[in-house]
Amino acid sequence: MSTSAVPPPPAPHPQELRPRWWKRPAVRYTALIALLAVSGVIILALVREQTGTQGLLVGLGLAVFPVPILVTAFRWLDRTDPAPWRNMVFAFAWGACAATLIAILANTFTTQWIANTTADPDGADTLGATLIAPVVEETAKAAAVLLVFLFRRRQFTGLVDGVVIAGTTAAGFAFTENILYLGSAFGTDQLSGDGGVASVTAATFFVRVIMSPFAHPLFTVFTGIGFGLSALTPERRRARRVLLPLTGLVLAMGMHSLWNGSAHFGPLGFFVVYGVFMVPVFGLLTWLVLWTRRRGLRQLREELPVYVAAGWLSPAEPFALSSMRARRVAREYATHYLGKPAAKTLAEYTSTATALAQLRRRGRLGHAPTDFVTLEHHLLTTLWTLRPTTRPALEYAAHTTTPPTPAPFPWHPHPTWQHPPAYGLPTGPYPPQYGGYRA
Repeated sequence: MSTSAVPPPPAPHPQELRPRWWKRPAVRYTALIALLAVSGVIILALVREQTGTQGLLVGLGLAVFPVPILVTAFRWLDRTDPAPWRNMVFAFAWGACAATLIAILANTFTTQWIANTTADPDGADTLGATLIAPVVEETAKAAAVLLVFLFRRRQFTGLVDGVVIAGTTAAGFAFTENILYLGSAFGTDQLSGDGGVASVTAATFFVRVIMSPFAHPLFTVFTGIGFGLSALTPERRRARRVLLPLTGLVLAMGMHSLWNGSAHFGPLGFFVVYGVFMVPVFGLLTWLVLWTRRRGLRQLREELPVYVAAGWLSPAEPFALSSMRARRVAREYATHYLGKPAAKTLAEYTSTATALAQLRRRGRLGHAPTDFVTLEHHLLTTLWTLRPTTRPALEYAAHTTTPPTPAPFPWHPHPTWQHPPAYGLPTGPYPPQYGGYRA
């Protein structure tokens, strides 16, 4: 029996390590940008054909008003763990270009087919608005959320991420749709000679831009919530991970159908649906997202102290990272004293720490992914690399924003107020299998 060592297998050829050409990121990005650009050009041509050049320009100028407000609102909701701007840009572009093109083509073809089949154009329009359009449009918008969920999975970690991506996609869709409606209304006014407050353009602007700029985002947010809950579901529960997004999509279609059908409920149907249903649902969803964001900040304070004990973080960091006020103070300190590159590093540090807290919470609740240890070590290593730049700003923010606590001096019988010497002490037992790394 030979005792010689078995030779190692030959190293793979460098060409074998290269991915197929269609799997390369550059090819995928180029194909996606080309798809969105072609869709945008076709959309502009279709809208110009229906509204004319003047109608297109007027519609474009009026439809842009709610866009900065909506995008800023969704960005504000995502301040705890901001998603990369490229994800939001993709979502908005998909909604404004690809989703609208799919909706226009599918809605037009289906409505015409129903009208030719039933010989009832009015009934076909009603059916198209209340049934066909909600199904087609919400499915087209949900495709953007699905793509981010599949290909940017590490950046899609919960309910807020789903709401932000879905709402941004719907804001882009509403932008292009408003161009079409406002441009068509302007063309109608040009033919009739109407103008001013009594014009069709003014009425359309009031209903779509002033009263209901949140309509499309409100519908699609249900789909985003479904995907967000799916992201929080353990990987072994595959049925639930599939059913949650589908349930959200069905709810989005139902809301959309109710909104479109409100015009057929009588002269006051629109206002009844708006006041009794749409506004309360909007308020409820807003509260849910804000509560989720506060819960995310609380998780930072609860989950990060174990890494303080292990030496990866300083005692001040769990508090500084779990307070939006402390984050703002740290960002201002970094920008003013350390420079803009340090402020960007601080933003990356904050995002990484948030991801680490979310990962640890999933592990503590028994929902840890199969690569938990690898992900945890990668996040901790990233924090350790960035720590020298960010620590002064976080220490300063924690010191200046911590509320005073009573601490009696030995020589005084009554307590006086002073800052506590440490922050974020561990609040409970932690399982030994997690967070075992030492700096």
